[in-house]
Amino acid sequence: MTAVMIGCRIHHDQESAALFLYHNVQSVKRFVFGFVLLVLLIYNGSTVFYVSVPFFPAATSPADAPSNFSSAAAAEAKSGLMEERKPSPTESLPMPSSFPVIPLHALSEPLPPTRFPTQVGPTTATRPGRKGRSAKWHVADEIRRFDPGRAPESGSKLKFSTRIREFFRSSHCKPRFFMTLISPTVDSFGERESFAVDSLFRSHQNACLVIVSNSMDSEQGRALLKPFINNRFRVTAMKPDFAAAFKNTPAETWFRDLKSGRVRPGDVPVAQNLSNLLRLALLYKFGGIYLDTDVVVLRSFNGLRNCIGAQTVDAVTGNWSRLNNAVLIFDRNHPLVYRFIEEFARTFDGSKWGHNGPYLVSRVVERVIGDSGFNFTVLPPAAFYPVDWSRIAALFHGPRGRVHARWLRKKLEQIKKESFAVHLWNRQSRDVKIEDGSVMSRIRMEYCSTFCKSSSSS
Repeated sequence: MTAVMIGCRIHHDQESAALFLYHNVQSVKRFVFGFVLLVLLIYNGSTVFYVSVPFFPAATSPADAPSNFSSAAAAEAKSGLMEERKPSPTESLPMPSSFPVIPLHALSEPLPPTRFPTQVGPTTATRPGRKGRSAKWHVADEIRRFDPGRAPESGSKLKFSTRIREFFRSSHCKPRFFMTLISPTVDSFGERESFAVDSLFRSHQNACLVIVSNSMDSEQGRALLKPFINNRFRVTAMKPDFAAAFKNTPAETWFRDLKSGRVRPGDVPVAQNLSNLLRLALLYKFGGIYLDTDVVVLRSFNGLRNCIGAQTVDAVTGNWSRLNNAVLIFDRNHPLVYRFIEEFARTFDGSKWGHNGPYLVSRVVERVIGDSGFNFTVLPPAAFYPVDWSRIAALFHGPRGRVHARWLRKKLEQIKKESFAVHLWNRQSRDVKIEDGSVMSRIRMEYCSTFCKSSSSS
């Protein structure tokens, strides 16, 4: 009997142990399964949802730089360093007195990083816009501000391209200039812009100027241009028709995709990128000279043909390292301009400053140099960019002493001797006032006539 009881006890203990082991194995299985599921969920979530931490590098482009450089320039002037230092490559390259100019060869320059967040390439825009609307409608609204799609206030019912051709034909002018001012108000056309127009006609009295601007083709805009028109200068403002301007070019599809939301506009203002593209389309379809509204013309462009200016050069090799699109001179249907438009539509990125402008022309020119079929010249920085954007404020400052005054005189002589025009880098200098005795005050006295007389008499 005792043996039977012992046997039953052993059997019971074995059953308990087996049951215990079974429950523990099941618990382990559930734990392992849950852990694996959790890992999979975390991995899957990390590939779909992520937090982007913006990176803000050191200032390497005008968009990243502080807006006021006056303190550094003043300190340099007081210490006499501005007289003793060696000129930078953009200031010292000699400019021949007569055309043709020996073209500069390309030198690769890595693009600086941008402070704008990285943007995805052309895709459907679904991010929220103002008042909860999609980016698609936000972009459409922005474009309508600059391109309302109705007849101009001047009363003409002619189409955009026809108006330009009629203006050139009736004016019998040479050369033909273009400016773009993509802004909803005429406030963007101030004294500096008027000075740029004035200097253009002082050096080219038989020229024509078309200002493509939604705001300037208005009663207020015509009032601003009246002093020039009264002086028999051939200048007019026309509202842009982007669809017509881009028609039959690689930009046509890009613009349609932008309006429909298939291209993200990015963080750079839409107006800036539209201006970058519009100037190319105007030159390709009509030919002529494009100038930014902050370019002061010093002497005639006669003899310049199919030219683009270098912004910087390498100090050792003398080869250009960056071009700029603030001044462009090209014949109608020039293949290089077509390549510029093609590059814009193919590589558009609205979140990198300069990617669709100065860096675009630099990329394309570097690729086509040496290819047959392209006939153009790269002019040295002295032609249009005698002072780099980081030092432009120095031209607005008056003398701080004898040494600085002597430097100002030499700088003015150098610019007048070597430069066709001076780009004022408006992003850096628009808030800097012209001081008495500065280079800009002397340029203003010598190269400003119509606008300065009308403004002083008013």
